[in-house]
Amino acid sequence: MSDERHPPVTAYFPAARLRRAAFIGVLCAGLAVTGTGCGEDPDEGTNGVGKLSADKIEAKAKAAATEADSVHLSGTLVSGGKSFTLDMRLKADGGTGEVKSNDDTFQLLRVGEQLYLKASAAFWGQSDSAGKLGDKFVKVPEGDPSYKQFRGFTDMDVLLDGLLGLEGKLAKGSYTKVGHTRAVQVTADAGKGGKLSVSLEGTPYPLLMERAGGAGRVELAEWGKTFPLEAPAQDQTVDYGSQLPTTKDQSGSPAPAPSKGTGQGANPTKP
Repeated sequence: MSDERHPPVTAYFPAARLRRAAFIGVLCAGLAVTGTGCGEDPDEGTNGVGKLSADKIEAKAKAAATEADSVHLSGTLVSGGKSFTLDMRLKADGGTGEVKSNDDTFQLLRVGEQLYLKASAAFWGQSDSAGKLGDKFVKVPEGDPSYKQFRGFTDMDVLLDGLLGLEGKLAKGSYTKVGHTRAVQVTADAGKGGKLSVSLEGTPYPLLMERAGGAGRVELAEWGKTFPLEAPAQDQTVDYGSQLPTTKDQSGSPAPAPSKGTGQGANPTKP
């Protein structure tokens, strides 16, 4: 028989304590969804780069990109004051894909040093051959001014070096996802100098680059994935020798891709 002056402890559990316990349970469940649950390690199952400083994360991402054999770039890029949409697969000895500008859509293919260009008939302007080139790959001679402009979009080293530049003091941002892949974000100058999302899974590849000054947003995927890179069939190719047919004025051609070694620079809208 219990003493009425000292009832068993189990006889009472104040409602306030019940409410507190319920609140903590809900809070932890909510935090767990964002990857920072109570008592849980947000870096569990990751490659560990999220524990590093912002500078080291950026360095790891650049090193991974440098060592990669191939990459798929897609998104928007502002260069030379013009906006382009990119969808390019690149590797050390060339690249293939599409570049869209306000003026035209360009199919690009580079195998070694040989560059091929396919554009609409309108791009070729008033040349006698313009109407015959709309569905053909045209060999771009290295001495033609268009060669340097277009080649930059097919050069893995040039594009990566130009894209992966952050300007300003770096800071480690929150954990996020790019597609289905967990990533950690590195920001420069509180985001004004660009944002880089780096994979927390496997090799710490760059997954998303948001360039400073609104100069583009490019996703980087399929790192190391092989793809075919062959010259177009002979019946799909036109060779004009050392000089392309006359094109419309220079404003109809793309601006150069970001130049190697420039990073973002003081003005990210310039190559």
